Amino acid sequence: MLSELDKVLEEIRKDKGIDRDVLIHALETALVKAAHNKYGHGLDIEAHYNEDLGEIELFQFKTVAEEVQNITKEIGMAEAAQIDPEAQAGDEIGVKMDTSQFGRIAAQTAKQVIMQNIREAERETVYSDYKDKKADLVTGFVQRFEKGNVVVMLGKHEAIMPTQEQVPGEIYALRDRVRGYVLDVKKNAKGPQVIISRTHPGFLLKLFELEVPEIAEGIVKVHCVAREPGNRAKIAVQSLDSKIDPVGACVGNRGSRVQNIIHELHGEKIDIIPWSDDPVSFVRSALQPAEISEILIDEQAHSMEIIVDDSQLSLAIGKKGQNVRLAAKLTNWRIDIRSKSKADKISKKYREDLLGITGLDAALADKLIDADCTSIDAVAGASAEDLAGMLGVESEKAQELKSQAQALLDGAGEQPAETTGE
Repeated sequence: MLSELDKVLEEIRKDKGIDRDVLIHALETALVKAAHNKYGHGLDIEAHYNEDLGEIELFQFKTVAEEVQNITKEIGMAEAAQIDPEAQAGDEIGVKMDTSQFGRIAAQTAKQVIMQNIREAERETVYSDYKDKKADLVTGFVQRFEKGNVVVMLGKHEAIMPTQEQVPGEIYALRDRVRGYVLDVKKNAKGPQVIISRTHPGFLLKLFELEVPEIAEGIVKVHCVAREPGNRAKIAVQSLDSKIDPVGACVGNRGSRVQNIIHELHGEKIDIIPWSDDPVSFVRSALQPAEISEILIDEQAHSMEIIVDDSQLSLAIGKKGQNVRLAAKLTNWRIDIRSKSKADKISKKYREDLLGITGLDAALADKLIDADCTSIDAVAGASAEDLAGMLGVESEKAQELKSQAQALLDGAGEQPAETTGE
C-alpha cells in the first residue's frame, strides 16, 4: 500500500513541483479519510509522517480502561502496558494501525485528496506570483477565444485579455505571440484570473522602459503618458542628467528605439515631448507639431486658450480632434484652440463693447481684454483695486471707469421700461 502511495507522491512532486511538506500533509489527510471511510467517522484517528521510516503512520487513539466496555474506543490495561508501560486508567494512548489493509481504494482516495490540495496550492501560487507582477509586461501565446476575449497562455498559466483591453484593429490568431501589461489579478471560484491589457498607458510606458536603458536606469524619467490605442500617443520625458537629451534617448540612433515600440504597437504613432514644470511651455510642446502664436491662461478654471495662425489650426486640432485631446490628457489642462482670425474678430467685438465706457480708450480696452475682463458687466463687477492693477492706473481713475460701466448697465436696464411706458 505505502509503496503505491510513495509512487503517487513522487510522481506528483516531479510533475507539479509542489513543496514536499504540502504533499506530505495532503497524504496524511488522505489516509485519515480512508481510515474513517473504512472504520467509521466516530473514531479518533491521526496520521503522522515518520521521517526515519519514510512512511505515513496511522494511529487510533483509545482511552485506557481497567474494564473494556467499548473495544472501538477503549483499550485494556495489559494491552496498553505493552505500548506504554507507564499507562494508567483514563490516559489516551495511540494504537498504531495496519495501513496495508487499505489497499488500492485508500491509494485512490489519497490521490484524489492530494490532487485537490495541489489544485488549491497551484491557485495560491499563481495568485502570489502574478499579484506581484501587476503593472509588469508578460509574454504568452494565444490559446483560444471566449466571447471576444483572448485567452493567452503565460507558461503554464492562463491570462485573459478582455475585448476592451485589445487595441482596435489588431487581429489575433491561435499560437500568435502576444505581449501584454498585467492590469489586475482577481480571485474567483475557478481560481485566480490574470487580466492583461494592450491599451493601457502603462503598456506604452513599460515598452519604453524595455527599449530605453536610460529610462530603466532612472536617468530619463517618464512623467506622463496619453494614448488613443492603435492611433496615436504622447509621452512626456525629462532627463535627470544635463548631458542626456531625453527625447533623443527615447528615439534612439536613427529612430531605432521608438521604431521597435511602434512595431510592437502595429504602427501607433508616438510623439515624444520634453516635460516642463512651466504649464505654458509644456502645453506648447504637447501641441507639436503645430506652431502656437499665443496662449491665454486661466489659472482658476485650469484652462488655456490657444491662438494659432489659420494655417496651423487643423494641425493643432489634429485628425478628429486627436492632437488637442491627447495634449489635454497629457498636460491635465483644459485646452481650447482658436484661429488668429477668429480670435481677432472676437477681440474686436470685445473692444467695441468696452469702448462704450466713457473715459476708456483702445489701449486700456486691450489691457482689459488681455486680463480676460471682456465685458461692461465684468468691469462694473470688478473692484476698483483689481481694475487699477489690470490697467496700470490710479485707483481714482479705476473707480471712475467702474462707475461709468455701472451707469451703462443701469441705463440698459431702464430703457425697456421707458419704451413700455410710451
